[in-house]
Amino acid sequence: MFFEFTLKDFIDILLVALLLYYIYKLMKASGSIKIFTGILVFILAWLIVSQVLEMRLLGNIFDKLVNVGVLALIILFQDDLRRFLLTLGSHEHVSAFIHFFQGGKKKEMDHSDVMPIVMACMSMSKQKVGALIVIERNMPLDDIVRTGDLIDANINQRLIENIFFKNSPLHDGAMVISKKRIKAAGCILPVSHNLDIPKELGLRHRAAMGISQVSDAHAIIVSEETGGISVAYKGQFHLRLTAEELESILTKVP
Repeated sequence: MFFEFTLKDFIDILLVALLLYYIYKLMKASGSIKIFTGILVFILAWLIVSQVLEMRLLGNIFDKLVNVGVLALIILFQDDLRRFLLTLGSHEHVSAFIHFFQGGKKKEMDHSDVMPIVMACMSMSKQKVGALIVIERNMPLDDIVRTGDLIDANINQRLIENIFFKNSPLHDGAMVISKKRIKAAGCILPVSHNLDIPKELGLRHRAAMGISQVSDAHAIIVSEETGGISVAYKGQFHLRLTAEELESILTKVP
């Protein structure tokens, strides 16, 4: 009876393990892995003191610290918690479930929508014109759009190249494409503090990685130094892409 192990216990342990693994990935991406390790050490010490050793006084102190600590962690990690909830709500299966009941059909980028973007990137790559283009998917980017100048125009190769022309005032910001339209340009993106990003990659790459960590958007980077084309998606870089590879990534529905 003491060591009775049922299927429910296995599922319980599996769900806790998956939750801890997801939190670990989230903390690692945001550069807070040491804080996560410290929290785990504190929880382990709390369990040993209160459950194993049954020290009442020290256990009560730990209990009070845990009660206050939960509120402190919510304040400290409010951006990470918001990212977690947005990611959960924007997951492919959850979004498909919502769209099924809403009776709506999501507008996916097809070949005709993607080709002007691909051609513009190839042209800017040859001229070594820096660019940063974010393509919205399931997760809305309204907060990012509000940081830039609204455009709301059809996707057009010439317009994209003119926006990122070196003397353009919108050259240094990011362009956001949403619902098959260029929504805004000159937008400000969150910069990733991930230490695993290669040092040769510049601020545009860090900004692209930042938006890919907090959303499911595709972030296209054209390097001003090398002319190389890259895509950041879900916290991963796809570097030195050809036109065919770029088109495949943008049109592929994971």
